[in-house]
Amino acid sequence: MEVENMLAKRIGTAGENAPYDNCCKKLLASKQILAWILKTCVSEFMDCSAKEIEEKYIEGMPQVGEVPVHQDESVEFIEGTNTEDVTITEGTVRFDIRFWAVSPNDGERIRLLINVESQNKFNPGYPVVKRGIYYCSRMISGQRGTIFTGENYGEIRKVYSIWVCAKPPKYRRNTITEYSMQERNLIGEVTEGQENFDLLTVLVVCLGGSTEKNYEGLLKMLDVLLSSKVQPEKKKEILQNEFDIAMTKTMETEAMEMCNLSQGIVDETLVNAIISMMRKLNLSEEECMEALEIPEEQRESYHMMLEDEMAVNQS
Repeated sequence: MEVENMLAKRIGTAGENAPYDNCCKKLLASKQILAWILKTCVSEFMDCSAKEIEEKYIEGMPQVGEVPVHQDESVEFIEGTNTEDVTITEGTVRFDIRFWAVSPNDGERIRLLINVESQNKFNPGYPVVKRGIYYCSRMISGQRGTIFTGENYGEIRKVYSIWVCAKPPKYRRNTITEYSMQERNLIGEVTEGQENFDLLTVLVVCLGGSTEKNYEGLLKMLDVLLSSKVQPEKKKEILQNEFDIAMTKTMETEAMEMCNLSQGIVDETLVNAIISMMRKLNLSEEECMEALEIPEEQRESYHMMLEDEMAVNQS
């Protein structure tokens, strides 16, 4: 038996409101959509299929409107009603979508922190690129105390901030532009390892509609997805037939999702137990895992989950 999956339901619910704020964020946050964005925009994934990225490289569930961009640690915090912290001086500014992805490169397991933002106004009173650089900077500085401590700057993870602009000026329609750090020798010739400076990248994805050139691939897919004129059933048809984005799921996949949900509950319980033991009993992470009899082959995975949980708690 086949039923509509979550993306199809969101398309149907969004209707003509698809380009706007919460509806847009929920549509973009689908792993199937994020996989296409990564395949097209992020160099580490360009040789992968969207399906492969969705199933193997996007970790966990993307956080939608949960993580504050900045917090003033010097003032009292006010507990908000939407899972975010609000500071007296800075108010609430949250990342639209934020998630971790694992680079498919051979060798060492490299995790990337990805932020995707929807932007209706291309000129909101400041350059979108500068805001993207600021968001990248906050994602890097926010790793201190969670991903690395002290002066262990070598542990910093690469970050991406990807901005999807629905209504850009004509000269930018149907374009995707990358802004990144590059090495340039001024005197002499030296070569630094790229992994030591290639740490932040901003991408600006400007939609433009079918009347403009370059209307294909990701640009067409996002234009259809976020259109206020294309009917939901037509959207589903195009996304499924042209981009191989599933709109249904079988009972078998639903059962698998339930198994994954159950495992997720177990994982969350164990992660919380480890954090509690570390704080109350002053045990190391490894000592906690040993006490909880977590198998050796699973400990790296739990280490990653601990990093994420501690990052969220300190955000």
